[in-house]
Amino acid sequence: MQMTRNEEPRELFTRFSGNPIICASDFPHNVNAVFNPGATEFEGGTLLLLRVEDRTGLSSLVVATSENGLTDWNIDHSRGMTPHADKVEEQWGVEDPRITRIGDEYYVVYVGYSAFGPLVSLCKTRDFVTWERCGVLQPPEDKDAALFPTTFDGRWALIHRPVPNMPGLGTHMWLSYSPDLTYWGEAQVLIAAQRGSHWDANKIGLGPPPMLTKDGWLICYHAVRTTASGSIYRVGLAMLDRDDPSTVVARSNEWVFGPREPYEQMGDVPGVVFPCGWILRDDGDTVHVYYGGADTVVCVAEASLSKMLQHLRDHSDQLKAPEAEPSGVPVFRDPT
Repeated sequence: MQMTRNEEPRELFTRFSGNPIICASDFPHNVNAVFNPGATEFEGGTLLLLRVEDRTGLSSLVVATSENGLTDWNIDHSRGMTPHADKVEEQWGVEDPRITRIGDEYYVVYVGYSAFGPLVSLCKTRDFVTWERCGVLQPPEDKDAALFPTTFDGRWALIHRPVPNMPGLGTHMWLSYSPDLTYWGEAQVLIAAQRGSHWDANKIGLGPPPMLTKDGWLICYHAVRTTASGSIYRVGLAMLDRDDPSTVVARSNEWVFGPREPYEQMGDVPGVVFPCGWILRDDGDTVHVYYGGADTVVCVAEASLSKMLQHLRDHSDQLKAPEAEPSGVPVFRDPT
């Protein structure tokens, strides 16, 4: 089944006409919402690792599979991961998984909602039934994290989004390295949120895991625009150097996908498109992007990889670097 291209041709992302593809009503028991799925190819089909929020308010991760990645989803409650309530790092649930395949294993970076705030944790699996928890990678408050599927000079790399505890500093994407997936260091700002009226001002975070392309590592990231009627979560693109992921080659100067449809505008958090997974299909150009709509339902959109790369060539700004004004409040200017 193909996407129904009923949107204006200048848009990079085409919503599937059957959206939302998974809703709370698809579950045999009462759940509040299902959203923000990780995604991967698995056993000849598509596997989504869904964030399912029960009416208690706690979230767990549940597996759904489909042969074509669009329809006929099978929700398998025997597979997935429930939070360890007796562990402080998961006391209030597990959320927002990002899946990276490394060899024959699937490494899932997820948010553990601890009693001391959200943090970044790692687990791995071969079948999405049996899980090996690898521990906390980044302490609170940190979110929106994913692994690269390869090492750089013998080191693993993690994109993540810590939150500063001082107001006015903005929330930015960071890059950290590890020799063993346990001890992390060499942290540095990867992409800084801009200021003022920019679409990606003040608060940004990673979407799906980085995707390797002929131009480098393609990054899809979200930004939060605060308006008089609430926040809007939109999506943009960036490109990192193939051999040095700390080098930003290109960055969207405009957003490419934002909430518009009723299932993105009405829900627990209106005005949200929040992707956590994408899959490059066998034709080498079709990308299916799986996202949460309004923190309530699961949706999918289609994009052309070649068109996304061309968009970055045509609509790119250099990375903004933080400087300090006399007031001590950071501003962001081109490094010159």
